[in-house]
Amino acid sequence: MPLTNTKIQTSAFDPTRALQLGCDTLQIEADALLAMRDRLSLSDSDNFTQAVSMLLNCTGRVVVSGIGKSGHIARKIASTLASTGTPAMFVHPAEAAHGDLGMITKQDVLIAISNSGEASELMSIGPIIKRMGASLIAMTGNPNSSLAKLSNIHLSIKVEKEACPLNLAPTASTTATLALGDALSVSLLDAKGFREEDFARSHPGGALGRRLLTLVRDVMRSGDGVPRVTASTSLPDALLEITKKGLAMTAVVDEAGRAIGVFTDGDLRRLLGTVQDFTKLSIADVMHGSPRSIGPEKLAVEAVSLMEEHRINQLLVSDSDGKLIGALHIHDLTRAKVI
Repeated sequence: MPLTNTKIQTSAFDPTRALQLGCDTLQIEADALLAMRDRLSLSDSDNFTQAVSMLLNCTGRVVVSGIGKSGHIARKIASTLASTGTPAMFVHPAEAAHGDLGMITKQDVLIAISNSGEASELMSIGPIIKRMGASLIAMTGNPNSSLAKLSNIHLSIKVEKEACPLNLAPTASTTATLALGDALSVSLLDAKGFREEDFARSHPGGALGRRLLTLVRDVMRSGDGVPRVTASTSLPDALLEITKKGLAMTAVVDEAGRAIGVFTDGDLRRLLGTVQDFTKLSIADVMHGSPRSIGPEKLAVEAVSLMEEHRINQLLVSDSDGKLIGALHIHDLTRAKVI
């Protein structure tokens, strides 16, 4: 027979009931999390700390697995673990039974997720994983289930009821499972001494990654792009250099190439009302000595801090000998999305 769509009979939309169900859902799930917190601090405390210790001492990878909605949660838990310093991956239990089991080694720890604790796909690979010497952490809602009994450590994800009015669709239980995965990840993160810099290295494309990984040398102007003149350069010629290089300033260097001064377009505006003949001035007459500078290996975010502290829009870049090798404008840091 051809497949047909089953039409679900619907009643008239009741905004008041919809809002109430929404609030009830949040309350049920919040209650489930609070109940899990209380259980974790009392009856499940040893199991949780043992699980953290097992994962912390894992010399392989953490493999997270589940089927259906539990599979979706397992993927998220594996992702969170991996991004917070614990090498982890998701393996689909059905695919594992058909070849992907070779991805798991005896050095690994398997976190198997099943609310009932009886998922056939997990039970088909669980004994094999145990025989190969890998450890098994089960996250189930039933401590007497087959999966719980097979595991080395059992973590309870039991909830009193689902938020679904029919008490069927996984809602409160999946929320609780996800939260427990976060609890494991955060505990491991802290135990490993994982810090902002480590997080940035695994998130180079994000805002934090750009802030903590981008160096001054990655965004600075260099070579012919750096405006520079000597102390004997006339002010008009220095202004031409400023215009040509488009950084709204020029560095003043000595014979060794060390930065000894800086002159900006702001300085020029302040001169307009006081100087009648620019041709009689050299840049040495109007420059600021001891210019602000930063090293090329410093973080770009440190350059931002210097600019904000001293209320400047440009910053010179000098090497360890004080030689000018680059320059930064606030717009360079904006384009690099450091700010």
